Amino acid sequence: MTIKPLADRVVLKMVEADETTKSGIILTGSAKEKPQVAEVVAVGPGGNVDGKEIKMYVKVGDKVLTSKYSGTEVKLDGQEYTIVRQSDILAVVE
Repeated sequence: MTIKPLADRVVLKMVEADETTKSGIILTGSAKEKPQVAEVVAVGPGGNVDGKEIKMYVKVGDKVLTSKYSGTEVKLDGQEYTIVRQSDILAVVE
């Protein structure tokens, strides 16, 4: 099964956060921050949303930064995804 986003929505797969700090301290599950870097899995077509023409600037495979608690989390075939509006994406990581 695949997810096909509509309008200005983007499907993201979060990149795993580091389990150790730079100094080598191992973090427990509760001490880890929610990752903000994600990989784009699918992109909606854009188009006319709320009377405004929306052009999609991200593409599949891009690594992006998102707001910390944005989007809707879904689980499909054992994988966790987050669906966000393109406006919730802060930047593309190069």
